Amino acid sequence: MTGLLQRAGRVLLVASRYPNQPAPLWNLPGGRQRHGELLHEALRREFLEETGLEAQVEELVYISESYDRASGEHFLNATFAVRANGEARLTGTDAHVVDLAWLSPAEISERLSVAVVREPLLAALRGDPRRYFVFADAGITIEFADPA
Repeated sequence: MTGLLQRAGRVLLVASRYPNQPAPLWNLPGGRQRHGELLHEALRREFLEETGLEAQVEELVYISESYDRASGEHFLNATFAVRANGEARLTGTDAHVVDLAWLSPAEISERLSVAVVREPLLAALRGDPRRYFVFADAGITIEFADPA
């Protein structure tokens, strides 16, 4: 799950490193649930770990579904609007996250290289009423160094 935090026409993104990717990948803050966590609990935890911000989870913005043909993995991601006060900062709590930035929609379209991440986010920012996005092929494989 991921969280969409907007301020002054900009969106907070984080850059994460993965073992099989040569450069960090940009995305909305978020991550994977732990056993026994509800989505809103996991998102609050991930937001705090990645940005130092205590997020209040609001409405569902969209769901994106994709299939990674290379690994055979199926992914379902829920993106929620979030509110948070304070300044975002790298906390060092999440070893994957190496940078963060507030970006405009134009900068997002340039920075996000993965369509399954970029296209639903840009559609939501444009006010597109769709709430479900599907990608038969994710176009990327992410290796996680640690267990879910």
